Amino acid sequence: MKSIDFAPQTRIIHHPGAIDQLGSLAAEFSVKRALLVSDPGIISVGHTQLGCDSLVAAGIETRVFSDIQENPTTGDVEKGLAVAREFQPQLLVGLGGGSSMDCAKGINFVYSCGGEIKDYWGTSKATGEMLPMIAVPTTAGTGSETQSFALISDADSHIKMACGDRRASCRIALLDPQLTLTQPAQLTALTGIDAIAHALETYVTTRRNPISMVFSREAWQLLASNFPRVLEDGSCLEARAAMQLGACLAGVAIENSMLGAAHSLANPLTSEYGILHGQAIAIMLPHVIRFNGQTSAEHYAELLAASHALDNRLPAGDFEQLASFIEQLTSQAGLPSQLSSCGVDEERLEELAGQAAQQWTAQFNPRKVTVEDFKALYQTAF
Repeated sequence: MKSIDFAPQTRIIHHPGAIDQLGSLAAEFSVKRALLVSDPGIISVGHTQLGCDSLVAAGIETRVFSDIQENPTTGDVEKGLAVAREFQPQLLVGLGGGSSMDCAKGINFVYSCGGEIKDYWGTSKATGEMLPMIAVPTTAGTGSETQSFALISDADSHIKMACGDRRASCRIALLDPQLTLTQPAQLTALTGIDAIAHALETYVTTRRNPISMVFSREAWQLLASNFPRVLEDGSCLEARAAMQLGACLAGVAIENSMLGAAHSLANPLTSEYGILHGQAIAIMLPHVIRFNGQTSAEHYAELLAASHALDNRLPAGDFEQLASFIEQLTSQAGLPSQLSSCGVDEERLEELAGQAAQQWTAQFNPRKVTVEDFKALYQTAF
């Protein structure tokens, strides 16, 4: 029997137009100054301004920090920290994709507790209370809005550091599906396949429990049913809303069950070759499903049976059908399915395998994965 410690830290609000509530929700914390962390792309489509307008209308002085990159680094956190120390916010808002939200959490760790972000690599290393934070996701992918972890890459080594503490959890996740309508087709595909991987990996990890599996199952249902719909029609608000909620629920599952080998394999591909995270996931996930199917066949079959009963467009059967379905989604999304198509050097697969084995998610995979296994998975995907 597994022990369970389930204590949701984040209030979830989900409806079209929710961004208009940002100011009133922030005012509930009795703050006068908010630092809003966003990125240039989100600024360009006007979403950041919507957030600022709502905060200012509530009487909250607002400063924007947007000098961040995809997969935020220690350098991004340091730049944001300098702004925070000058402005002295009482509230943080992460408005954008996972990069904006993770960077905001990283700033919060160091601004609230001192030191540098490397000091918080691991779990439960915050030394005191942290500023309240509101997350406003504009993609349907990472689920960072319901996780206590910030993923920050070391600017020198490129290693992704998972810095987690319950005190870093967002107090509110404000989900407005209208903000996701501006996602380009490729970003929709990349974030969507990442969210699907979150639902599938959390369902079988060694840390899973009956509660986390409920969130994984519902996330899978929402994501698998609606991913093809948003690929076909990016203007469908109903499908966009379902994807956004599915990604959020998968984030709750991650918080309680962690991830597995697909993410361990993806991270070195991003750090060494600049392959976008969602693309790396799309290539590796089917192979990991087949690998894990040797020990988790029952769980995969259970998940497929439950989802097929509610939507007969979804696959039924075993892990092979599931892996094939993911490959079909990847093809529909127009994403490459082989490492050889992404400039990966086959002679470096052993080196990449060594890096994959060092990733923090590897330990939670349901089937033990050795360096040799990681190399074999890369070879299968080549």
